[in-house]
Amino acid sequence: MTEKREIGHSVGDSNSTTLESEKSSRGQITSIEGIPALSLDAISSVAYGPEAMLAVLATAGAGALAKIEPITIAIVILLVILVFSYRQVIQAYPDGGGCYAVSKSNLGPRASHLAAAALVVDYVLTVAVSIAAGVAALVSAFPSLSSDSLIISLAFLVVLTALNLRGIATSARAFLVPTAVFIVGIYVVIVAGLLRSHPAANAGIHMVAIPKVAAAVGILLLLKAFAAGCSALTGIEAIANDVPAFRAPKVRRAMRTEVILGAILGTMLLGLAFLTVRFHIGPTGNQTVLSQITGAALGRGPLYYLVDLSTTVILALAANTSFGGLPMLTSLLARDNLLPHVFGLRADRPVYRYGVVVLSVLAGSLLIAVNANTNALIPLFAIGVFTGFTLSQTGLVFHWRQQRLGLWWARAGLNGLGAVMTAVATVIFLVTKFTGGAWVVVIAIPALILLFSRIARYYDDVGREIGLGSIPGAPQVHDSLILVMVTAVSRMTQAALGTALSLDGEVVAVSVQFGDERASALRSDWDRWSPDVPLVILRPDSRSIAAPMLQYLGSPEIRDRRVMILIPEVEPRKFRHQLLQNQRGIVLANVLRRRSHVIVARMPFRLRRD
Repeated sequence: MTEKREIGHSVGDSNSTTLESEKSSRGQITSIEGIPALSLDAISSVAYGPEAMLAVLATAGAGALAKIEPITIAIVILLVILVFSYRQVIQAYPDGGGCYAVSKSNLGPRASHLAAAALVVDYVLTVAVSIAAGVAALVSAFPSLSSDSLIISLAFLVVLTALNLRGIATSARAFLVPTAVFIVGIYVVIVAGLLRSHPAANAGIHMVAIPKVAAAVGILLLLKAFAAGCSALTGIEAIANDVPAFRAPKVRRAMRTEVILGAILGTMLLGLAFLTVRFHIGPTGNQTVLSQITGAALGRGPLYYLVDLSTTVILALAANTSFGGLPMLTSLLARDNLLPHVFGLRADRPVYRYGVVVLSVLAGSLLIAVNANTNALIPLFAIGVFTGFTLSQTGLVFHWRQQRLGLWWARAGLNGLGAVMTAVATVIFLVTKFTGGAWVVVIAIPALILLFSRIARYYDDVGREIGLGSIPGAPQVHDSLILVMVTAVSRMTQAALGTALSLDGEVVAVSVQFGDERASALRSDWDRWSPDVPLVILRPDSRSIAAPMLQYLGSPEIRDRRVMILIPEVEPRKFRHQLLQNQRGIVLANVLRRRSHVIVARMPFRLRRD
């Protein structure tokens, strides 16, 4: 009979494990779903990356605009290096964390703290910039909404937060169609543009006269344009940061998604750069570069508006990249004692809800602070992620040097080249954008590092205090006294005494009463009930409940005993009824925990449901 029960138990465990596995799998993403879930930040950057380069080059005159092609080629080369590197990161660190995990393993704790702080700043900025940019594009099409841009931004943030609280898979599937429309639309623009020798008749653009002989452009301006164009690479790291979000085999799916992202982004950037030169596109104050290219390739017909609308949607949805990456990063930081452990908790759905909520609150605060102004956020953008790029590339150089397997020197050389290129871009970002608002990032990153160190110090102190990592002596048995707080003779008092008597120790009922009549009434009711538990009635001089209890706990007959105080409380049927409770139990419990060494337990007495 015992054997049958064990077999049945084993089968039950197996079925339970299978159900949990299926439930977890439904909450995870495939390689294709990884694009809308973790790659929209990078893909949507084609809407502002080329424009950022042209804005810099235009300062040297129209003849410098043709330099966008060689600069884009350099950026795509860096993109290939980063894709190759983050594939290696995914394979070497399948638990996620990206540059934080690489820095932690190869560069030490200080570098990993810098990487984590840079990523946190970048993720928050990505949400704010993406939503603000998407709403700005919407306002461009419907100027009457300009006064409501902040409200629209916050509303969109709430929708994104709600979707991601249901799990990353839910948001990925919800965004799959608009992502596909945008990608197909951009490729249609590129192909149509390549088939044209001149802009469409109804393009609605003013071509810039670019001399056949390009103007001489200084190396500093080229570097500045390169750094500005590198903003198109933000988001490349998000897949490596959230590998556990993928279905099994996680590593293979994540690596495949990284390659798909690199191929899509690289071909888009090259195609748009080529069309920019072919159609003599330059930056204007009232129309984006992507809008001009779309108009030149497709004309101002239905396809143009479809691409323009999908661009607006994707820019706003690009914030979803952060909702996939930051909660996973904060869970790793919580595991390493750098953030509160609550960030490592997950509910029934495979989502770190506290990370999602904190990200939403920080991004919302930032949007409110700048009134959803994209131009105020752009100077802060990309510094954090390029700091992470540099650290991850440098960490991989040390990784290959330590392993020395196969062609390690070739891999180390490639990562070293990537580290130099991203470091140059980071320095240029800091120098050129410092006065424009980048100083905020320079302050925020060290502040986060300080926060990490303080939290880690706290957990270290608590660990030493409770003796983590050491073998304690035998448990000590104490003479226990269980005090049950009562206010009147009732079924709740009966339940509380029954719970106390079920424990091992002497049980005493204690009541704090104001006024002789109420004290006498309680004593009379107690004697008639006769529960075989002594009752102590405390008569305070003031209206304080905690003061007489503290005085009673300090009396000689109680002072040296192990005391547990049980506080029964009514648990209302509905949440709003909490406001109708007197909250005495909460007040008393908080004071006793702070000012005594007793064990305090609050026991809910659940009211019957209607």
